[in-house]
Amino acid sequence: MQQKKPTGESTWVDPDDAPELTEEWFASADLYQGEKLVRKGGRPKSPNPKKMVSLRLDPRVLAYFRATGPGWQSRIDSALREYVETHPQSQ
Repeated sequence: MQQKKPTGESTWVDPDDAPELTEEWFASADLYQGEKLVRKGGRPKSPNPKKMVSLRLDPRVLAYFRATGPGWQSRIDSALREYVETHPQSQ
C-alpha cells in the first residue's frame, strides 16, 4: 500500500504580516469604478503600441502558425516584419 505524502506547509497567512501599503503599491493597483476596470496597474504603456486589425489568412497559413502553440500571433507579426525589412517598397 502506498504511503500518503506529507501535506506541505500551511497556506494560511497572518493578516498582521501583510505588506505595507505604500504610494508605489497604490500606483500599481487596478482601479475600478463599481465593477468596471478603469485602469490596470502593472506594465507601462508601450511607446509603439500594436494596432488591432482584422485579417483574412489562408487556412494552411493559420493552421501552421496555430500549431506552433501560444504566441502564434506574435510569430505572424514577426514573419511579416521580417518580410517588410527584406523587401523594400519600390516607389
